Amino acid sequence: MQEPEEKKIALELLETEQAYVNRLYLLDQVFYTELMKEAKTAKTVPEEVVKMMFSNISSIYQFHAEFFLPELQKRMEDWNHNPRIGDVIQKLAPFLKMYGEYVKNFDKAVELITAWSEKSPPFQELIADIQKRKVCANLTLQHHMLEPVQRIPRYELLLKDYVRKLPPRSPDRGDAEKALEMIFMVAKHSNAAIAEMERLQNLWVVYQRLGLEDDIVDPSNELIKEGPIQKISTRNNSTSEKYLFLFNNMLLYCVPKVIQVGAEFQVHLRMDVGGMKVRELKDTEFPHTFLVSGKQRTLELQAR
Repeated sequence: MQEPEEKKIALELLETEQAYVNRLYLLDQVFYTELMKEAKTAKTVPEEVVKMMFSNISSIYQFHAEFFLPELQKRMEDWNHNPRIGDVIQKLAPFLKMYGEYVKNFDKAVELITAWSEKSPPFQELIADIQKRKVCANLTLQHHMLEPVQRIPRYELLLKDYVRKLPPRSPDRGDAEKALEMIFMVAKHSNAAIAEMERLQNLWVVYQRLGLEDDIVDPSNELIKEGPIQKISTRNNSTSEKYLFLFNNMLLYCVPKVIQVGAEFQVHLRMDVGGMKVRELKDTEFPHTFLVSGKQRTLELQAR
């Protein structure tokens, strides 16, 4: 008799989970443990830096090795009497939120490994030594570190497939559908963590370009748009180059610095978005002009 389709997918889930736990073992028990030992004894790299490189990989490894994989194995051994995995995956799903921290830290971790490999030859040698071992399968540390980032989307795909292949009256249908919904929410949670990290990173770059003015640096601000603009001077009918940063709560009217030491712009005026009005002008001499008026003052500007 041919195996039912849903059992094949459940078996694929089990097999990929076994391979995944081996990869996590390599990251946590080999790379992390040996680099940490090196940091403690030889002091070639600070312990804190090694911790930052591996984020919460130990918790992720323990969860999969000691809980999820054994539960899956039990299920597959008992499949003929109890063909279901939906309830086990429901138990797994909330814990996958742990991945948010790992995923958020991933780019920073890879940067640290690159930077310290250049800075500390003993650190680089130890990584190269571990990478030569058979267990690494000729792949780099960075390659292995990518695996947890890709694992949740993999669960989502396998489970989608599983639900699709389940017979309509399968005792696992309700649980499997609920599990899929939960995994989908966790994937969203992890993507949101990445998006938030990128937003803060981009915001910080903007603050550096503005010279880190105290009253402007705020993590809750959102940059909406930025770009060059011409300021029209009605007194002598001329224009001068300025630059605007529009945030959710303020408009920064800036002057590009000629000598860019540190900051790229100097903030000339900060206008609150609350109560601000924008009005287009029909000016034949200066096309594409508009008025921005706020509590602080009114500006006549010309776009490209």
